[in-house]
Amino acid sequence: MRLTVVEGDITTQEVDAVVNAANRRMRGGGGVDGAIHAAGGPEVLDDCRRRFPHGLATGAAGWTAAGRMPARWVIHVVGPNWNAGERDRSLLESCYSGALAVADELGARSVAFPLVSAGVYGWPRDDAIAAAVDTLRATPTSVEEARLVAFGATAYDEIREVLSRRPPPG
Repeated sequence: MRLTVVEGDITTQEVDAVVNAANRRMRGGGGVDGAIHAAGGPEVLDDCRRRFPHGLATGAAGWTAAGRMPARWVIHVVGPNWNAGERDRSLLESCYSGALAVADELGARSVAFPLVSAGVYGWPRDDAIAAAVDTLRATPTSVEEARLVAFGATAYDEIREVLSRRPPPG
């Protein structure tokens, strides 16, 4: 799998699936979640209500249609909330590995990821980047490209630096 980084808006990525950093309720919210629901339109929320009537657990992943976005699917993951005391890194890692497993089930070959939990949930960004890079590289998958979408130049530079310091295995 090729792991890349771009700076930009995850909702405009031309990939098979975009990953949403959702909350447990699966009804929209702020940050990436709000942007994905706004860009995807009511179809995303309607599909969330139908497919996840009771929401999703922290660390879990599931999919919906992408509505009006260029992607075909949204893979929703619920990251741990550092600010609320959820500091088990394995939950954060399971968001990435779980998203890849869902992508494989769907047949998605390209997937765009945000930095899960690094926004309003307060996960320290350096560790959020390390968890993303290490987990995406270590997880067996049929996905051909995992694209980390950095929101802003600073995040882009930080992700690019980690990618250069942590070369792919092999």
